Amino acid sequence: MSQMKPRTPKGFRDFLPADMLKREYVFGVVREVFHLYGFEPLQTPTLELRETLFGKYGEDAEQLIFEAQHGRSDKDPLAMRYDLTVPLARVVAQYENALRFPFKRYHIAPVWRGERPQRGRYREFYQCDADIVGVASMAADAELISLTITALQRLGFPQFVMKVNNRKLLTAMGVYSGVPDAQLPDLYRSVDKFDKVGAAGVQQELEARGIAPDVVARMIDFITANQGSIDADLAYLERTLGGIPAAQEGLREMRALAEYLAIMGVPTQHYQFDYTTVRGLGYYTGPIWETVITSPNLGSINGGGRYDTLISMFRKESLPTSGTSLGIERIIDVMDELNLYPAHIGGTVVQALVTVFNEATQPESLRVVTELRQADIRAELYMTDGKYKLGSQFAHADKKAIPLVVVLGEDEIASGTARVKRLADGHEVTVDRAALPQAIRDLLA
Repeated sequence: MSQMKPRTPKGFRDFLPADMLKREYVFGVVREVFHLYGFEPLQTPTLELRETLFGKYGEDAEQLIFEAQHGRSDKDPLAMRYDLTVPLARVVAQYENALRFPFKRYHIAPVWRGERPQRGRYREFYQCDADIVGVASMAADAELISLTITALQRLGFPQFVMKVNNRKLLTAMGVYSGVPDAQLPDLYRSVDKFDKVGAAGVQQELEARGIAPDVVARMIDFITANQGSIDADLAYLERTLGGIPAAQEGLREMRALAEYLAIMGVPTQHYQFDYTTVRGLGYYTGPIWETVITSPNLGSINGGGRYDTLISMFRKESLPTSGTSLGIERIIDVMDELNLYPAHIGGTVVQALVTVFNEATQPESLRVVTELRQADIRAELYMTDGKYKLGSQFAHADKKAIPLVVVLGEDEIASGTARVKRLADGHEVTVDRAALPQAIRDLLA
């Protein structure tokens, strides 16, 4: 058999232990925040029926859905989940009698998209979502915004801002400017690129889509308007768009959202109303948001919003729903770049390596490592294969970043003691075997 070159498909990655420890740290912090806000876990299958996924995201997104090959005995076409939101809508409709509403769930799991692989974009990646089903009040949206900001603060991000908009206001701006209803999706797609191409680029693209230049110019004036504060921005939109029903509803929602955020004490430096924010997915119906790192300028790490009609695709009556999604892969990349991990994260889970001097001492070393594990010390026995050189054992601990080495030679065994050396500074103590677990805890502190 010829030898194969080991490689992963483009856009897919392996994670070695040091990387996995960082990822698990991030997942753990985010999970704690989800629990803090009263969200409960949910898991769904990797594969969904094709009909479940298609027709929910918009044409640009659906070109990226992986369709699954499967056995000939399966009559229903399958596809790999594109996000965690549509599966949630399916679950709510399928299990509504078993759920209690409001239903607050979080879901941390991989999704798959046929992206062009590049830095920060992968074909397999994790999402971390939190959603509230069954609450029409903007209190739900405010809670999700607060949750997101809390998670980013606990992960150590120093400077970020959440840009908040409302799909109803975008629609009203388009109507006021004269954008035909049939071209409102074109409007969303073009404005969504504002951060990348600027006002001139959006204007050029909208005109290329056949929207009249004077209509485009009025729309650009709206989305770039900045009155200096949230209250002033809303007052400006009230004066100009107040006669349009969609604007009236959107303005009511945004005022209520601003009031709830203020009551909850959400730091104002971390959010702003920004009318260039669109969110590309087609199912959003109300408030939408996207969080970006502002210094250094490292792009988006979160998105979310309200999607009150999506569940109606799976049941007769819809349920008001709002959700937020943390871009965990992007967050991890940025945390690496900004070095935001605590010093103890990465390297290894092992706290102490127990040495083996020779074949005769190995049984006692095994007893010691067992005693440490029973005391909840994460311990590793050096596996020798007949090679007992102590220097090699210390080198093994150093390369794995194991902080402590327990030296258990014939003298220590005879006296009922053990030596513990901290590799970071060379500090060493000799203690009775019974006191060894506490000595290790003290040296780790």
